[in-house]
Amino acid sequence: MKFLIALWRVLTAPFRFLVWLVKTLAGGLYKARLAVWQFFTEEPEDAPLPEAAAKAFSSPRDLLPHINALRRHIFRALGVTALTTAFSFTFARYILDWLAAPLQGGISVLQAIEVTEPIGVFMRVSLLSGFVLALPYIIMEAILFVAPGLKRRTRLVLVFLVMPMATLLFVAGMAFAYYVMLPVALPFLLNFMGFNTAPRPASYIRFVTGVMFWIGTSFEFPLLIALIARLGWVDARTLAQQWRLAIVLIAFLAAAITPTVDPVNMAIVMGPMILLYFLSIGLAWLVRPSSTAENAELSPGKG
Repeated sequence: MKFLIALWRVLTAPFRFLVWLVKTLAGGLYKARLAVWQFFTEEPEDAPLPEAAAKAFSSPRDLLPHINALRRHIFRALGVTALTTAFSFTFARYILDWLAAPLQGGISVLQAIEVTEPIGVFMRVSLLSGFVLALPYIIMEAILFVAPGLKRRTRLVLVFLVMPMATLLFVAGMAFAYYVMLPVALPFLLNFMGFNTAPRPASYIRFVTGVMFWIGTSFEFPLLIALIARLGWVDARTLAQQWRLAIVLIAFLAAAITPTVDPVNMAIVMGPMILLYFLSIGLAWLVRPSSTAENAELSPGKG
């Protein structure tokens, strides 16, 4: 009898697995549909930011659900980044050729010294590519985390405007670094004072990817200013009045990002950053809250 029961379980195992899989997928789709419906329809309780902060500090235990929600969002973002990085392994060689194109001779002029250096370069390029591919999803996870504390209209703006703009600005910053900055900076660095420089793969790829990443990050500045303005912490008039101070700060930031010490490359970085600052003034004016009741309180959710 036990033998027949065991045989029956073995024979029906594939069918039971299919039933379990269908139920799991159906439950996941139902939960996803419910989450999407809540995301686009629910309105949070009106609570000013100072009052919400005071409540959180008075009862720290209430922060635990938000911390758990943040952990889930971070794990999902890391999981997707790992998948896109693994996918990037298939075309990492083409990306390496593209990154080395500004050098005369391309990737063939890079001279590896350490045994593991090519592998480190391969992983670094794959990770940057995977991050760029996963960036829209990472931004979506950040939006889902703060969504329960935002008004429905603000959530729609974040999904349909901020997320694509953030991705576009980051890619635009990387393209600016590659097509505008590197052609000017590399000849200066490789021929400084007449020294014949033989770049190593690790140092060259670290330099190129670092410049592209930080320039891409700096291009997100207008969206950050727009978010702060939407919260009512700054307005367009204040930003316009402080443009001189902003240019000084941009000069310091450009000096930190610029890979060379010459003023030409620094000016190349400062130019678009100044334009982005004035663009942020316009965005701050567009997203300004029409009344204090519309100030979105940025309280994390339980998603």
